[in-house]
Amino acid sequence: MKSTKQAVFMLGEEEYSLDIMDVNTIEKVIAIEPVASFPKNLKGVIKLRGDVIPVYSLRRKFGLEDVEPDLDTRFIITTSNGILTAYEVDKMTEIVQVDEDLIYEVPSIVKAKDTTYMKAVTNVNGRLVIILNNDGILTEEEQNKLKAVIKK
Repeated sequence: MKSTKQAVFMLGEEEYSLDIMDVNTIEKVIAIEPVASFPKNLKGVIKLRGDVIPVYSLRRKFGLEDVEPDLDTRFIITTSNGILTAYEVDKMTEIVQVDEDLIYEVPSIVKAKDTTYMKAVTNVNGRLVIILNNDGILTEEEQNKLKAVIKK
């Protein structure tokens, strides 16, 4: 039976995951330098091991209020649409192996142009987890602005 490993994390009371193959590393919060020309979902940049990485707020993306980072806050470092990006999440919960027969299509009532970030849903130990499409999170406008800032 085929399976996938998922990095499960919290945003508010909801659980989401990214395929572990899309995750470069998971880091504790470090200082974010604000960038004035960034779209609202982008908080600024961090400097990590010689790279300047934009920080993307998944809370803002999903319509949640900002919260102050705490000891649980993490940055999931990934490459989305060819752009090295840090997704800010409230808390990492676990890395789980999910059998493919337990991964379900996103319900049609939820599917829309602005929900392309949703890849699938699954049940992890009785909890609903939304599996994210890593390349569907950043909008085209956000990608273009990031590319412009990174080139500077």
